[in-house]
Amino acid sequence: MSAELAKDAEGGAFRGGAITPDGLIDEDFEKELGTPSEDDASGEFSDVEKFGIVEVAGDDLYGRKIIVISACKLPSNKGLDHARLLQYIKHTLDKYVEQDYVLVYFHHGLNKSNKPKLSWLMQAYREFDRKYKKNLKMLYLVHPTNFIKVLWNIFRPFISVKFGQKMMYVNYLNDLKRHLPFEQLLIPPQVLEFDAQKVEKNKFYSHDGNTVREVKKAQQFGLSLQDLKKNTGKIIPAPVEDTIEFLKSSAGDEVEGLFRRCARVSTMKEVQEKYDDGERVDFNTYDDPHLAAAILKKFLRELQEPLLTFDLFEPITRIHYLEASKQLTEVQRILQDELPEDNYIILKFVFQFLQQVVSKSDINHMTAENVATVFGPNIAWPKGQANLASVEQAVKFALILLQNFDEVFLR
Repeated sequence: MSAELAKDAEGGAFRGGAITPDGLIDEDFEKELGTPSEDDASGEFSDVEKFGIVEVAGDDLYGRKIIVISACKLPSNKGLDHARLLQYIKHTLDKYVEQDYVLVYFHHGLNKSNKPKLSWLMQAYREFDRKYKKNLKMLYLVHPTNFIKVLWNIFRPFISVKFGQKMMYVNYLNDLKRHLPFEQLLIPPQVLEFDAQKVEKNKFYSHDGNTVREVKKAQQFGLSLQDLKKNTGKIIPAPVEDTIEFLKSSAGDEVEGLFRRCARVSTMKEVQEKYDDGERVDFNTYDDPHLAAAILKKFLRELQEPLLTFDLFEPITRIHYLEASKQLTEVQRILQDELPEDNYIILKFVFQFLQQVVSKSDINHMTAENVATVFGPNIAWPKGQANLASVEQAVKFALILLQNFDEVFLR
């Protein structure tokens, strides 16, 4: 699908003057919708505007202006004054913030040479005050990486719950089509190419508008727990059992930064292919606790439905509006009465080990808060795209499970 999108970008609905499936537009739509003119480019901010980092892409389905920011268009830090960039972004937004608007941020292309300093990001957040946040209806973070999630943890104390609910992760361009008139978005070729590669790497393809996965005969990753049990006859999937048993036997729970450090992508792919081909995986041959930890997280995250099911996500988010004295009772009820038996067994197996990891936090520096931050988003997420507020709710729930293990796992 993304390859087709890239092809369309070269012509078809992406070219000037084309008529989109929504019946939109003619050749001069950018001019009519307020894209800065060439005269503006030669004006106050022409030194920044020439890079095309910030662009106006028409209106969304509700008539709200769409502002696109592309990280891949950021030049080297040596070629751009970031103070000027900040002023230019504000200058552009000032034209639209009195009305409802949405932001689309294409993250692909941000690298060491063009990444702004953290101090600049802090300054930017301070300067984008209520004037800019009030009418912002949605911020789409396209192709997010761990860098985005680290930033979320840094800025979390300063971000209101209401603003967090406006932020949405979008992992594939095809998913963006569900929310915006895709044909008029100004998507850089680099982003289209990256998305096509991401789709191919993960073996996704589009069928009747749905994203599905090519399934191997012995596949472990990307299936439902029901299918895995039917195929293997086991409740606890092999990647879960193997990784945890290895980490226990190898003293992996004492490794500093367990679950927070990356493993080699090529090795992770090799291990996943072995599982999906029906081969036995012996983590002792790799002798890398971070690899086992990464495989465990990846397996859980790629389940067709989270360990804490889609139906339970809303009750999970409601817990934190209850009085503290009632929260534990509600968690007990959810695990006891609503979580399917097999899901419960796997969840308990995982968190029993995570409790062991937390008990050695003086060695591995993985406190309950750190472990919950890692595992919350891997055991609970809503249908559709997750926003930052939903991630926060999942983290809080995971923290309750860790801090009250004996009180909530009663079966």
